[in-house]
Amino acid sequence: MKWSIYKKPVVSTDPGKIEEILTRGVEDVFVKELLKKRLMSGKELRVKLGFDPTGSKIHIGRAIALRKLKAFQDLGHKVVFIVGDFTAQIGDPSDKLEKRPMLTSAKVMENLKDYKRQIGKIIDLSRAEFHFNSRWLSKLTFKETCELSESFTVQQMLARRNFKDRFDQGQEISLREFLYPLMQGYDSVQVKADIEIGGFDQLFNLKAGRVIQKHYGQTEQDVLTIQMLEGTDGRKMSTSWGNVINIIDEPFDMYGKIMSMKDELISKYFLLATDASLDEIKEVENSLKAGASPRDIKMRLARTIVSLYHGDEAGKNAEAEFVRVHQEKQVPEKMDEIRVSVGAVLGDVLVENKIVNSKNEWRRLIQQNGVHSTDGEVVITDDKFSVTQDTTIRIGKRKFVKIICKK
Repeated sequence: MKWSIYKKPVVSTDPGKIEEILTRGVEDVFVKELLKKRLMSGKELRVKLGFDPTGSKIHIGRAIALRKLKAFQDLGHKVVFIVGDFTAQIGDPSDKLEKRPMLTSAKVMENLKDYKRQIGKIIDLSRAEFHFNSRWLSKLTFKETCELSESFTVQQMLARRNFKDRFDQGQEISLREFLYPLMQGYDSVQVKADIEIGGFDQLFNLKAGRVIQKHYGQTEQDVLTIQMLEGTDGRKMSTSWGNVINIIDEPFDMYGKIMSMKDELISKYFLLATDASLDEIKEVENSLKAGASPRDIKMRLARTIVSLYHGDEAGKNAEAEFVRVHQEKQVPEKMDEIRVSVGAVLGDVLVENKIVNSKNEWRRLIQQNGVHSTDGEVVITDDKFSVTQDTTIRIGKRKFVKIICKK
């Protein structure tokens, strides 16, 4: 019989690394001096991060919290990952100006299918705890829920900015939305979190964890909130707005999305979405101030981010393909191919093959002159355009599709 011996993790107390964890891309730390003292103690801490699987893909804005979690893991602390399969059905009201619809259990499970693989691109899952909060939240009795609700008053809930704004405007606020922070806080009780990470729009929920831990006789967790990353159009990165860069996007698509973002976001993307050192980021900022081409530095950023999620070779290839397509005006070497009958309506074909999401989107693309045949760069202006010969179609700036007529 072989006996396995538990090896206590070696926790780093390197002051420089601790300072970077507490400052890089950080919006606020509550309570900073206490957390710094805990990190310097050398004790293994339980660092919690929760995700509600409201979509099937993780974008690089949401990955900022994962990357911060990885930094704690690299110091030797225990990563405690919460999948909000229960809370996703309730709906987080944070930063929402209207009531959020409830998701079905089936939709949540569909969204979850590929989550662990995506998280594993950043977190070492072999050294992490992975929990589904339905395991304890679904078992709470009504009496226990009432006891949990004693932690907060209605006045405290209505003092929350988005609730206050909605209340003042006469908009509906569901009682279930008041329950959400309690459930997130109860997660911290169940996993005995020492630290919880989240976006700064989550601050109310994160502090709720402290209140509820105290209610149940536990030591209150420290809270670290991270900065939010704008999407490609300059607004908050959001799947519902379509301005996201997903960590599993194909390399060429990911590269192109980064190249399409606003120039003023370059430094912030280097800071929040890459492992670039602070000295390197300062050098980037100085170069931009000195008149360096934003396009060239953005290409460096795009290659860095693609390499981070797909490997160095993919980063180089994505850049070479981008140069071919967008600077040398050639078509990509690889693209979707669809075989159609002569006379088929192009829009119907693209919707059927899920290249375009809907006929409404197709008509909008046509109205915006967003569809071209690369044969002489002809703009397609008729939403009933029929295919009569083999052609390559460019949709928007980055999507190419080869249409082949059946013989």
